[in-house]
Amino acid sequence: MSRLAKVNEFVLRFANVNGTGSASANGLVARALFRMGLPVGPKNIFPSNIQGLPTWFEIRVSEAGYTGRRGTVDLMVAMNGQTFAEDVRSVEPGGYLLYDSSKPLAPELRRPDINFLGVPFTETVTREYSNPRQRLLFKNIMYVGVLSALLNIEPAVIEQLIAEQFEGKEKLIPPNIKAFELGRAAAEARFACPLPMHAERRDAVGDRILMDGNSAAGLGCVYAGATVAGWYPITPSTSLVDAFAAYCEDYRINPDGSKRYAILQAEDELAAIGMVVGAAWNGARAFTATSGPGISLMTEFLGLAYYAEIPVVLFDIQRCGPSTGMPTRTQQPDLLSSAYASHGDTKHVLLFPASPKECFDMAVQAFDLAERLQTPVLVMSDLDLGMNDALSDPLTWDDAYRPDRGKVVTREQLDDGFQFYRYLDVDGDAIPYRSLPGTHPNKGAFFTRGSGHDRFGGYTEDGAKYQDNVDRLRRKFDTAATLVPPAEVVRDAGNSAGILYFGTTAEVMAETLDALDAHGLDVDALRVRAFPFTRQVYDFIAAHDTVFVAEQNRDGQLRAMLMIEGNIDPARLVPVLHYDGMPVTAEILVRSIREYLEPVRALAMGASA
Repeated sequence: MSRLAKVNEFVLRFANVNGTGSASANGLVARALFRMGLPVGPKNIFPSNIQGLPTWFEIRVSEAGYTGRRGTVDLMVAMNGQTFAEDVRSVEPGGYLLYDSSKPLAPELRRPDINFLGVPFTETVTREYSNPRQRLLFKNIMYVGVLSALLNIEPAVIEQLIAEQFEGKEKLIPPNIKAFELGRAAAEARFACPLPMHAERRDAVGDRILMDGNSAAGLGCVYAGATVAGWYPITPSTSLVDAFAAYCEDYRINPDGSKRYAILQAEDELAAIGMVVGAAWNGARAFTATSGPGISLMTEFLGLAYYAEIPVVLFDIQRCGPSTGMPTRTQQPDLLSSAYASHGDTKHVLLFPASPKECFDMAVQAFDLAERLQTPVLVMSDLDLGMNDALSDPLTWDDAYRPDRGKVVTREQLDDGFQFYRYLDVDGDAIPYRSLPGTHPNKGAFFTRGSGHDRFGGYTEDGAKYQDNVDRLRRKFDTAATLVPPAEVVRDAGNSAGILYFGTTAEVMAETLDALDAHGLDVDALRVRAFPFTRQVYDFIAAHDTVFVAEQNRDGQLRAMLMIEGNIDPARLVPVLHYDGMPVTAEILVRSIREYLEPVRALAMGASA
């Protein structure tokens, strides 16, 4: 039987039952490979219940640096009887399947073209441990030991990670090491180790880190000076506020034990953003985090913040919709609902992070933009980026940073006769001045309006004055286009075709472009990082005959926004869509682009002949 023979280029998938503690063990393998200097792409694929349903965890190892999902599996750790048949089918010919051989494997579950590696996990842990919970947990650590031998993962690295994981709980370290060693010994006794497909230490990671986007965003909020979070729990955003709370516990406690922050769990999403609007109006840097259903509930308050010009920051960790949808699967389906949230003519600034570092950086940028523009700013992450560890450039910080509070009138200015009118455009950038409550005993603004108002802050139902105000808000959005993060030019070689994309699609773009090159299809690429779209986006579209718009939703929402905002001919924008809830793969993008370009190329070659 053939056996896959690869070094540092393979996909490992674990099939487990949710609630058995397997995610910790699977993450241990990913971190060990990372510490061996190998680029890794871990993906946790979990159900929306607490326990009992199938869960999978994938690790892509790629010395070439391709960390996005590949879509196929080279080694399956099949520990879930519910999905065993499906897991067997997913393995590449010549690949490997590690399973619990405590009971005989039914003949109908075998495949002649893959290699079955049986280890009696249940039998071993039953013999070695009397506690049922220990048997469950240590079976996971035991298969980590088996993989260490099979895949040449250095034992010292695993042991060091176990010691770090249980720091402060040292009594747990020896039994975990024992389970690990049991697995390694079992593999060495049964198989020729390592397999032809295995890992070898390299220095292919450099100074990059492995971190999830929600933790990075939570830390970014601390560094940005955020002091208030109003939130309501919802997957997959909850861990962002959890991270913010943990970092605040470390860095925002006064010597006397009092806190320099407030985290308020509201009764629902509507109340949560109401708290944030109130805190931001009072001068605090305040934010909330939610997902698609929360955006739906928050739209009225987003409209208030837009119209009353209150700086609000919102993190939307996108998931599958509509309605409850698939709450533990990833998508990019909230662009339209977020960009135009609220009734009436409303536009909100959106930022599109593509890595944990950008989650950190854009958290800081979001607060600065919100205060400078006096408007809501939404950071559009997703479940894949928010809840999975990802390879990222290290987080950096400039100690000279000072928050950009925008046009805030001081007490001294008011005493010196500054002519303050809340909604008056003094500087021609459509951004008025604001004052914070308590700045002055009798000057400045103490109230704000969500109803019709004129440029002086007075109530009005005069149509001309209302129109004057909303026209200024539109011009302010033009100013925003000069301040948001610029698009990233990934390739600009003068090709006739280009591809636009944003967010987590970036993880597979290098592999996509390399694969297209291999097929003789040269395609330029631009990553969109913000809405309103910057000039580079429109220039890129104008410079190419065909522009593919790659996004992870059904309806081509980025493409629709480009047509709305840029009045672009729809025929020039070719949708490349993926929306099954799993992160997009390079193979999916390459197939769609090839299906479009190769007939065009063949037609052109026939015409020239």
